[in-house]
Amino acid sequence: MNPLRAEFEWYLDNQEDLLRRFEGRVLIIKEQALVGDYETDAEAVMAARREYEMGTFLVQRCSYGSADYTQRFHSRVSFRI
Repeated sequence: MNPLRAEFEWYLDNQEDLLRRFEGRVLIIKEQALVGDYETDAEAVMAARREYEMGTFLVQRCSYGSADYTQRFHSRVSFRI
């Protein structure tokens, strides 16, 4: 299991409340709790690294929908079977 899955699920479960307070901010989530909010990804990571071991905290931009946690890849390659 992904060690940060619980943090991400906590974010999803609390997204509406977090949006009311932190829309557009970058959140640090550890042990299913918000431990900080920052203006940029870089600020958030640098602050969290001072306190926690890498890989033990989630950095998540607080925004509506799934755009900030979904990646899409497009390709012009087509396949024939």
